[in-house]
Amino acid sequence: MNTTCLIIDDEKLARDLLREFLEPFPEIDVIGECSKGTEAVEQINKMKPDLIFLDVQMPGMNGFDVLDEIEHEPYVIFTTAYDQYAIKAFERNAVDYVLKPLDQERFKLAVDRALKRKKMEEGNLEDLLGSLRTVPHRASYDSHLFVQKSEKLYNLPVEEIIYLEASGDYTVISTKNDQFVSSSGIGKLEELMNPDTFIRVHRSTIINVNYLKEIERHFNGGMIVKMQNGKSFPVSRTYAKLIRKKVV
Repeated sequence: MNTTCLIIDDEKLARDLLREFLEPFPEIDVIGECSKGTEAVEQINKMKPDLIFLDVQMPGMNGFDVLDEIEHEPYVIFTTAYDQYAIKAFERNAVDYVLKPLDQERFKLAVDRALKRKKMEEGNLEDLLGSLRTVPHRASYDSHLFVQKSEKLYNLPVEEIIYLEASGDYTVISTKNDQFVSSSGIGKLEELMNPDTFIRVHRSTIINVNYLKEIERHFNGGMIVKMQNGKSFPVSRTYAKLIRKKVV
C-alpha cells in the first residue's frame, strides 16, 4: 500500500520543489497541498495522510500550532528555513527536520527514514491485529491462574495482578507483594485476561487499569503509564492509539 502525504507550506515555490523531490518515490502519493495552518488542520483530519511535510512559519498558525490542533497523527517531516526549532520538533516526535534551501540528497534521507519507520510500526500493528483475530469471543474470563512458585502451584487471583512483562519466551507476573514467572508467552496470557481490565501498552507489557495511577506525555511526544506502585512503562505508538480511544 502506498504512503499518502500532504505538503504544507505557505510558499508555492517550496511546494512545487517538494513535489519535484518526491517524484523519485513512486510509493508516495501526494494527495494535497495547504498554504495555511488552519487549512492544514482541516485537511489532515479529513484526508488522514500517512506523512506530512510541514513548514514552521505560516500565516495564522505555525507548524507546531497545527500539531497541537490535529486529531489524526501523521508522520511529520519539518521543512523550514529556521534551525532554532529543531529540538522542539524532535520533542514532538518528528521523523526529521530538513532545512531550506532543500538539498535533494538530504531530503531523500528524510523520506527514507519516514518510510522505514512507517514500515516498522505497521509491522507492529499487524502483530497486534493478528493477535486480536486469534482471540475468540468469550462470555467470561478466568478469575484465577495457577502459577508455579518453587515446587508449588500457587492459586493466583487475576484481580491481584498489577502488570505482566514479557521476558523472552516467559512472562513475569507482578502483584503487590510478589512476582511469578510463567512459562507461557505474554500473548497467550493476554487471551485469558478481560480486555476491559487488562490492556496492552507495549508488545512486552500488559497492565491492570485498576492499578493505573496516571498517563503522562513523554518529552518526545510519546506516552508513559504510571502505576500506583510507582512503576512506569512506555506506551508504544501502536498501542497509544488504542488508549486514546478510551479518553472521554
